[in-house]
Amino acid sequence: MVRHFLSIDDLSTDEVTDLLELSEKVKAFPQAFQGRMDGLSVAMIFEKPSTRTRVAFEVGVAELGGHPVPLVGSELQLGRGETIEDTGRVLSRYVDAVVVRTFGQERLEALTRTSTVPVINALSDFEHPCQCLADLMTIKEKKEKLAGLVLAYVGDGNNVAHSLLLGGTKAGMTVRVATPPGYEPIPQMVQRAQEIGSATGGGAEVTNDPVEASRGADVLYTDVWASMGQEAEADERPLVFQAYRLDQSAVDRAKPDAIVLHCLPAHRGQEITDEVIDGPHSVVWDQAENRLHTQKALLLWLLGRV
Repeated sequence: MVRHFLSIDDLSTDEVTDLLELSEKVKAFPQAFQGRMDGLSVAMIFEKPSTRTRVAFEVGVAELGGHPVPLVGSELQLGRGETIEDTGRVLSRYVDAVVVRTFGQERLEALTRTSTVPVINALSDFEHPCQCLADLMTIKEKKEKLAGLVLAYVGDGNNVAHSLLLGGTKAGMTVRVATPPGYEPIPQMVQRAQEIGSATGGGAEVTNDPVEASRGADVLYTDVWASMGQEAEADERPLVFQAYRLDQSAVDRAKPDAIVLHCLPAHRGQEITDEVIDGPHSVVWDQAENRLHTQKALLLWLLGRV
């Protein structure tokens, strides 16, 4: 049976643990995994801009011995009216996995209906599960555990927040999300995270108070205030989100050994200040590096090359 990875919720709690352990091995012993993807090709369709996701997948496939095939959505027949279902039918005849960065989650779901090879969500408007794997790996590296920690996400209740709610609670963490009124995560995602947390000992909380969210947190996290596709709101959002900036006062409210994460790209001076992203609590660059290791592990796991 073909496994797809459209949501962090596609993984059981045990599978999240297994993938993180595999990611750690891939990072510590990269030479042990060379050649594991010999003879395999991975198509990568990007309908949105990408730096970390695209480079990490392209380099990761090559380091594992496979052949990356990067594609731009506007250059494919997708851009001329071919359906995503037909694209899935065709690509399945050529490649061994398909990585897609797109807009609506329904496009990914449509692709899985016809694809006979694994489909990976490289970011949609709904979720960013590959990012979440790297986030969890980074937190575990720095804190040596996940269960029982408090992660405070401050900013827009976007795709990254959705994946953190699901992934964090699967790992037994309490995830606090603080957003301006009207920018909260989708209620169904919060409800699902609360259900997961009730089984793992984690928890999911949503508030409009960034001060209380960050108080005593083990991990502070933020993202851009206007995600891709929201460019029309880029001038308006800084006025709404001003109180949700991750600055030194937020770090001071968190635990003394708190770590700071940002999925990047960062708009310095907006959602995060220079002194925080470049400061002693920041693990942002390790977090960015871990995109490579977790995405290599994900490919190996989905393709049965572990």
